[in-house]
Amino acid sequence: MAPTLSSNISFALHDVARLQRKRFEQRSRSLGLTRAQWQVLAFLAANEGINQNGLAELIDIAPITLARLIDRMESRGLVERRRHPTDRRSWLLYLTPAAHPLLEMMRITGRRTSEEAFASISIAEQERL
Repeated sequence: MAPTLSSNISFALHDVARLQRKRFEQRSRSLGLTRAQWQVLAFLAANEGINQNGLAELIDIAPITLARLIDRMESRGLVERRRHPTDRRSWLLYLTPAAHPLLEMMRITGRRTSEEAFASISIAEQERL
């Protein structure tokens, strides 16, 4: 059976996203964070005060996996856990001031990666895409 146009587009989109993630990782390797840790920072920046289970659901990873990531990031001083004000079993997650410069570097790296990916495509074609 011959591939359809929609399956080719789906494959291409998936492949482009994979290649952009790989390029982003290459550019940000010197900062010492894994892709999973970058993802935690990005989602947490948009959802500070969320509990670990909620963040794990947003990122689509197992809660125990997130707990380990948070442990490592907390030991680096990037994330902090705070007790929930009414539920003593729950911890809320917040970025520390040390995380904000990394987020800015992440945004710059993301912008550069996108610019590189779209360098040979005209502005009109980019808007159409």
